[in-house]
Amino acid sequence: MDRKHEKYEQLIARCQTQTPVPTAVVHPCDESSLKAAIEASETGILQPILVGPRAKIEASAATCELDISQFELVDAPHSHAAAAEAVSLARQGKAELLMKGSLHTDELMGAVVKSATGLRTERRISHAFLISVPSLDRVIVVTDAAINIFPTLEDKQHIIQNAIDLAHVLGLPQPKVAILSAMEIVTSKVPSTLEAAALCKMADRKQITGGILDGPLALDNAINLTAAQIKQIDSPVAGLADILVAPDLEAGNMLAKSLTFMADADAAGIVLGARVPIILTSRADSAITRMASCAVAALIAHVNREQASKVIMS
Repeated sequence: MDRKHEKYEQLIARCQTQTPVPTAVVHPCDESSLKAAIEASETGILQPILVGPRAKIEASAATCELDISQFELVDAPHSHAAAAEAVSLARQGKAELLMKGSLHTDELMGAVVKSATGLRTERRISHAFLISVPSLDRVIVVTDAAINIFPTLEDKQHIIQNAIDLAHVLGLPQPKVAILSAMEIVTSKVPSTLEAAALCKMADRKQITGGILDGPLALDNAINLTAAQIKQIDSPVAGLADILVAPDLEAGNMLAKSLTFMADADAAGIVLGARVPIILTSRADSAITRMASCAVAALIAHVNREQASKVIMS
């Protein structure tokens, strides 16, 4: 327990070797979101740009005795306008990340997914939790637990690819991907098992690349090697999964929150598949979890910057 946060601390330390990333913090009008921006700046991870009602932001900072004088502040009359302005900054290249402040996630994502003015790509946008469980020797990615309610087969293709690309940024060249269901056999009685089998075949056909997929797998034999061996599951993923793909949002959300509140895990969250990564922090997050979310997003931004430079040079 003394080393509970070690995985996140290593991630943050890695990020601190890079330059701070310009980040539009959307509607930071409460203590939690302002503190998150300040902490990320002081840690050297982000270069915050505060976007929202100037008077309200400054009043919140004064009430909480927080110094925001060093940050650029872009005035926007309300939360919807702040989300639109932040997305515009990202489209212009002035912000390489978005960070949620004190507005509803739906407000921010509504601006992100607008067809003409948003940040959509050919990928389906998805959410990933980077979960550090004290009893496990590795960080586990759980997806999708916040964006896609009932993802289709094609949605899951994108969700998995987003998670694999995230794992590559974290230093896993061939992450092991477990597609979860309630069982490890394929049956028409449980549709998620059919989709799991189809997704594995899609990986065989190179429709999903960069990872090793297996499924359906039940949670126990996805993360516990002994459970997989007892059930005689012959798989390079069983018991060793780096990425857990939930059948739907309800299952993913309950899995992530069960690990957080019943297994004393930390859960950093990030939205993937848009033009820029999006940091979704919660008021209930610990300081180390908020910093880990920022660090993951910043690492992705640095990779995106490197890839863009290679395209320009070529």
